[in-house]
Amino acid sequence: MKTTTTAPKVSSKKNAPNRTNGHPTSANEHSQQAGAALDALGVSREEVLRDYYIAWESRSASLMGRREALTGNAKFGIFGDGKEVPQLAMAKFFQNGDFRSGYYRDQTFMLSIGGTTIQQMFAQLYAHTDLEHEPATAGRTMNAHFATRSLDANGKWKNLMEMKNSSADISPTAAQMPRLVGLAYSSRLYRDIEALHGMTNFSNKGNEVAFGTIGNASCAEGVFWEAVNAIGVLKAPAVISIWDDGYGISVPNKYQMTKENMYELLHGFQRESDGDSGYNVFQVNGWDYPALVETYKKAVEAARTHHIPAIIHVVDLTQPQGHSTSGSHERYKSKERLEWEREHDCLLKMREWLLETGIATAAELDSIEADGKKSAEEARKRAFAAYMSPIRTESEEALAMFEQIASHSKNAEEIRRIAENLRAITMLERKDVMSAASWVLFTERNEPNPVKQTLVDWLYKQQELNVNRYNSHLHSESDESPLKAPVIPAVYADDAPMMSGYEILNACFDAALKRDPRIVAFGEDVGYLGDVNQAFSGLQKKYGELRVTDTGIREATIMGQGIGLAMRGLRPIAEIQYLDYLLYALQIMSDDLACLQYRTKGGQKAPVIIRTRGHRLEGVWHSGSPMSGIVSFVRGIHVLVPRNMVQAAGFYNTLLRSDDPALVIEVLNGYRLKEKMPSNIDTFTLPLGVPEVLREGTDITIVSYGATLRLVMKAAELLADANINAEIIDVQSLLPFDRFGMIAKSLQKTNRILFVDEDVPGGCTAYMMQQVIENQGGYKWLDAAPRTLTGKENRPAYGTDGNYWSKPDVEHVFMTAYEIMHEARPQDFPMFF
Repeated sequence: MKTTTTAPKVSSKKNAPNRTNGHPTSANEHSQQAGAALDALGVSREEVLRDYYIAWESRSASLMGRREALTGNAKFGIFGDGKEVPQLAMAKFFQNGDFRSGYYRDQTFMLSIGGTTIQQMFAQLYAHTDLEHEPATAGRTMNAHFATRSLDANGKWKNLMEMKNSSADISPTAAQMPRLVGLAYSSRLYRDIEALHGMTNFSNKGNEVAFGTIGNASCAEGVFWEAVNAIGVLKAPAVISIWDDGYGISVPNKYQMTKENMYELLHGFQRESDGDSGYNVFQVNGWDYPALVETYKKAVEAARTHHIPAIIHVVDLTQPQGHSTSGSHERYKSKERLEWEREHDCLLKMREWLLETGIATAAELDSIEADGKKSAEEARKRAFAAYMSPIRTESEEALAMFEQIASHSKNAEEIRRIAENLRAITMLERKDVMSAASWVLFTERNEPNPVKQTLVDWLYKQQELNVNRYNSHLHSESDESPLKAPVIPAVYADDAPMMSGYEILNACFDAALKRDPRIVAFGEDVGYLGDVNQAFSGLQKKYGELRVTDTGIREATIMGQGIGLAMRGLRPIAEIQYLDYLLYALQIMSDDLACLQYRTKGGQKAPVIIRTRGHRLEGVWHSGSPMSGIVSFVRGIHVLVPRNMVQAAGFYNTLLRSDDPALVIEVLNGYRLKEKMPSNIDTFTLPLGVPEVLREGTDITIVSYGATLRLVMKAAELLADANINAEIIDVQSLLPFDRFGMIAKSLQKTNRILFVDEDVPGGCTAYMMQQVIENQGGYKWLDAAPRTLTGKENRPAYGTDGNYWSKPDVEHVFMTAYEIMHEARPQDFPMFF
């Protein structure tokens, strides 16, 4: 359906109230006309006027929010003005259990569904850290980043079917789209997997729709097209709205997309007939309230009932305040364009429609507009007062202590000067109070003042409170945290069979799929083939294509698929075929998954397990180890590096019973190596952040993980021939890292340490060294410089010799350890070449 194709050029002259086509209209005719218009839409007069009120309240809040940012009461502002009317139409068809994956223009939609209030919007603008006032993010994100709370105070799932749900927004453009894949696809799984029909807190047999929203310019991003394609392939019930105001900040559509028209580009996704895959594709004017309602009704009904996804290209929208408070759109829009935007403002056009149809009089609409403005201003005042009140209280507490200290100090003049400077700050922040308190204590550092301890104690208490305000919930704090999971050791029968690594993983995954119908696995070649290394061999046939599924080559949306499924109560294992392909998905991992619990302060979670493999092959790709980049970018995701497949299985068992996301990197050349099969392969677990000592020693500690451990163990045998007794420690878990300081305890015994991996110099070995030498205080036990042994800065060259001169090998480990011993005891370990 294409509601319109070109933007009509409408005169700026307003239609007079109670007149149509220039002819007088009777009250009775207006009543009939209004009734016909309302009947055609299937809405009541009260509902339409409520929409108009919400739109004006939202617009007023945008104007006030901009003022707050420009006057310094807030740091930054970005708003949804100009997009109000289409969002009202979309909200009409958003039901309990549905999910939104949107962006920072959606404030009117969120107000309409009750997902936020004007006061909460201002609380977020001010960065209020109290969840009672700012429940979306506790002030941790910029404004207009919306989220509903899927979890209770204990981190347990609420009944999502009793809520209108919004996944937590992120700023990177189009990055909300990968998550939409999983949010929509969940409905298909809940509908088509009978064993999931009892999960009524998460789905009504798949009758939910996932609503995605995106700006026109962001549609130039690759992840947008990847997500649109994936949703179409999966036949997932998503309704995607593109808010098109013709620009991406200052850049017009002609520089954003071919033909300058997303509808023309997307029309190739249009379904040709019933039974075809693809989308229902629509285009509609963003100021045409009745056409918008009609369009959304058609799109959502088909998605909800038949799981036919839809794309709605909403055109002729405006952005009255420009992109954000960082700049002015008058700098890059022509006078003609600005005049057109004033004429086509969706609120003006909705008012004209209400008057033309006789649904309301000018006086009624004037009153509604005034009430909306008044309500928004009152909400702003309440939000600002609530935000400032606790900060002022903390300031007064500090000032009282400053005066007590001054009254007992020879530095009284300086302390009172600090106090006066604090009182003079009009827009007070906690930083100002903490800074003043710190300077008072610095001023008194050499004085035996009997009352300054009170300020010290108060300062420590404030530090603790502010850690909760600004640094908590990087990981789950619930009882289901993997850090609280019971440790169940592997048990081996006397006649335990030796099996290939892939067979051990296959048994683990088979038991997991049998145990829990929420578990689904997907990725490139995971389904029919059983993954390229056969760990899922035969499991698609056993559990069906929806439980063990092939995907296209689309790493970013494999990641998003996992996030969305996990946010709706499922337990996805999302496979990225090789470690270096993880880079395609790293932005989504970092900006969305890793910080989800943090940026909602425990309000949402997505316990995705990301499975991949890497290390020890030869050549520029499928080789090497970009672990330092991964570890740096994904804080909030556990990163596990098992040395073999039994250890990997133990980690999977732990994670599948826990509620945090994790990345498990299997050793690529370990699938054919033989290991003993535990008799409790389905239940044994491994703790996170607990290294394992593989070989005890007294002379040097060698720390490594993953594939390099086999080399290190061989090197340890050679070192023993040289009378060097090496203690070998398998880190196993990079995030978290050695929670109980086991490596520092080893260093206390050996006094020498070497860190080994395949990453670049200064990479993950440097990270491990910092953890041990600095965080664990290992520097105290050193009698030789700590060393790292890594790959080269270049990517590994192809072939045996290229590999040898690019990455550590056995003799490299031996020589580096020997050099450390030579430094400490040169007479006992002379250099031999």
